[in-house]
Amino acid sequence: MRILAYPGPGMRSINPYSYLFYTNIDAEVIEYSRKTLFDGRYDIFHIHWPESALNTLGARSAYLHLQKKLCIIDVLRSRGTKIVWTVHNLKSHEQLHPRLEAWFWKAFTKRLDAFFALSQAGEKAVRARFSAMETLPGYVIPHGHYRGEYANEQDLKAREKLGISPNAIVVLSFGEIRPYKNIDQLISAFRQLPDENLVLMIVGSCQISAYAKLLSKLASDDSRIRFTPERIPSEDVQLYMQAADLVALPYRDILNSGTALLALSFNRPILVPEFGAMKELASSVGTDWVMNFPGDLSSKVLRDAINWAMETERTDIAPLNEFEWGCIGSKATDAFRRICSQ
Repeated sequence: MRILAYPGPGMRSINPYSYLFYTNIDAEVIEYSRKTLFDGRYDIFHIHWPESALNTLGARSAYLHLQKKLCIIDVLRSRGTKIVWTVHNLKSHEQLHPRLEAWFWKAFTKRLDAFFALSQAGEKAVRARFSAMETLPGYVIPHGHYRGEYANEQDLKAREKLGISPNAIVVLSFGEIRPYKNIDQLISAFRQLPDENLVLMIVGSCQISAYAKLLSKLASDDSRIRFTPERIPSEDVQLYMQAADLVALPYRDILNSGTALLALSFNRPILVPEFGAMKELASSVGTDWVMNFPGDLSSKVLRDAINWAMETERTDIAPLNEFEWGCIGSKATDAFRRICSQ
């Protein structure tokens, strides 16, 4: 079985998800490029994040990029390749080009032979969202954890290296900073908490300069808030995770979250909304590790989450057995084989 992956395992340094997924598949996996597109016949073309251009490009450039992607799919389909989409998102994060996006999803989904959802909730959501996928073969293939992928030295003295008091209570927001992640509301809710021993760390690259400026302004006169809008090297991720008492991910809109699995991989309790796959994550891992909240993030929700993180008894290691890559790879391999035989 030959799988053409877009993107494939080569993006490990940017996001290890694809690398971890494909290295646990029992198949020959080839990373997509203009050269490999015509390098023999492929059984599966497996695509992730097809909407990415809609988040970063202007309308004309995005259209050309998406049209090229559809042409690639058509070429592969004409050669007997099955087209499979792993559904990370149901729409672009920024919603910059709604008419273009509506056209793309209609054109893209009708070309699919099957899809992978990362949760049961995701499978239901994708069938409800896209009419072309109501009866399409779908498989639930969870997002795996990141244990072993990032360094996690137990004697790191993370707080000392970051200049944070050992007595502080630290809330962490980690990952690429974008408006849909609701970091502005997190800052507003945090600022309403009077505790002087609280620290809020906001860490991650921010490509939207206007949003970075807004967050910087919101945080500027509160010395408890540390705003670090830059990409963190893989070897330093452990610094921030080990320093945190709570990882807060108060997204306005979310289906799945790799950052949630990253935090749990470092055995950090997380605060997440109750929509998308997040309620399912709480059921899988336990409400001692995952706290869901309804509606908008408020100072009361954040205060309650901090108390929950500090006072709830939990094991030293978050139970992530359902998210082991070996099991996920076996499920995905079986699903690919079934798709090939359709």
